[in-house]
Amino acid sequence: MFLNVTRVSEAKPFELLLEFSDGVVKRVDLGSELHGEVFEPLKQAEFFSRAYLNRETGTVEWPNGADFAPEFLYEIGKEIKQVA
Repeated sequence: MFLNVTRVSEAKPFELLLEFSDGVVKRVDLGSELHGEVFEPLKQAEFFSRAYLNRETGTVEWPNGADFAPEFLYEIGKEIKQVA
């Protein structure tokens, strides 16, 4: 089974609430994961808040093309609940 992000919302600066294709909802803190040139703009809270779900790739993306693999987001996230 491929793991995809199916819903994204901002929890607070640098944190996202993500629902995954297996029904699990996780709070993902990316504050300490923004390394490298492509992630530099995300260090600004206003730009970070522009995160959106790219349904074609099945993950979170930002307007500058930055993204994270859904498996990585799942691994570092803290489970909130499972959707029935």
